[in-house]
Amino acid sequence: MTREPPGCRRTNSLMLYTFRSITSHRSFSLPERCATSSQDAFLAFHRNLDFVRKFMKPLLIGELAPEEPSQDRGKNSQITEDFRALRKTAEDMNLFTSNQLFFLLHLVHIIAMESIAWLTIFYFGNGWIPTIITAFVLATSQAQAGWLQHDYGHLSVYKKSMWNHIVHKFVIGHLKGASANWWNHRHFQHHAKPNIFHKDPDVNMLHVFVLGEWQPVEYGKKKLKYLPYNHQHEYFFLIGPPLLIPLYFQYQIIMTMIVRKDWVDLAWAISYYTRFFITYIPFYGVLGSILFLNFIRFLESHWFVWVTQMNHIVMEIDREPYRDWFSSQLAATCNVEQSFFNDWFSGHLNFQIEHHLFPTMPRHNLHKIAPLVRSLCAKHGIEYQEKPLLRALQDIIGSLRKSGQLWLDAYLHK
Repeated sequence: MTREPPGCRRTNSLMLYTFRSITSHRSFSLPERCATSSQDAFLAFHRNLDFVRKFMKPLLIGELAPEEPSQDRGKNSQITEDFRALRKTAEDMNLFTSNQLFFLLHLVHIIAMESIAWLTIFYFGNGWIPTIITAFVLATSQAQAGWLQHDYGHLSVYKKSMWNHIVHKFVIGHLKGASANWWNHRHFQHHAKPNIFHKDPDVNMLHVFVLGEWQPVEYGKKKLKYLPYNHQHEYFFLIGPPLLIPLYFQYQIIMTMIVRKDWVDLAWAISYYTRFFITYIPFYGVLGSILFLNFIRFLESHWFVWVTQMNHIVMEIDREPYRDWFSSQLAATCNVEQSFFNDWFSGHLNFQIEHHLFPTMPRHNLHKIAPLVRSLCAKHGIEYQEKPLLRALQDIIGSLRKSGQLWLDAYLHK
């Protein structure tokens, strides 16, 4: 295994990225052995390079000596070169330009569902059937708002980052009661190092699950048994989808805003709760509205967990392999077949491979770059996984079962 050069390990995963190619040909801000894959990550996350230069320029620490290699040692320079050519092709095809009407219509259909939910209770009363129907409509609007805030959070809607940030706070804060800064801090760590233990918060399962092939064996060898992991594919249904959003995420979001004194995000979140309770307390009372809200989040949580895990938990989950940007994203992500329903249901995260390679690309263009990504994978013998939706969901359980059996075998025999 290629070791990470000294200096890289202590650098924040998001500030790791060099700007050597956007300031001058040979300048750099971090050790050159960090630079190649980091440069691709930097370009992937930032839309306005002219704006970024203002912040990166003071970090320039010197010039790269002519005899120093421009390619990370132990990494395939041809893959890196071909991926950069692919990105240039995507830029030439205007695939980083968004269709404003597309995102406006998504926002409109979310607001329409919110209105339909209220009208259902207003006209039919607060009986069990209208309440359940309304809860499902609101859970759908919450899930779709989650996909929409994801677009703004990735700066993929407007050319100016500032407008993306403003609307992001509105969608995730006022429409969902969550925190934009919390989401940014968590989600971009995931994108920088997907499925890497201790670097991707999405695979930090707090000893509740063991994932991949390395972790369960390590836990088994050390005789760690926080839970009966050989049954994790069964208790997943009890503590995974039902509890992630209404319990874990909500506690984490609120505590993060308070501890970090993020008063702007807290104000946006309060505006959501104020609107929700003003709307539904007349029908359900205070306690009933709290229960109603948590039931909506219970439903949304199932939707969110199954969609987000079908692309990642079934893939390689391990320690840092120090691959190039392209290979690392392909190892950690897979796609689900395209259809109108799959696109809507997953917020186009069925194109997870392309989204991870080009996180600022508007989601409605991901299908256009997909054939070129597939061709590049075929050229270099890299597996490009795409599967039907139902099989992708089933594979989540299969992956948990496999990891649980690896843990049990190591726990009993190693």
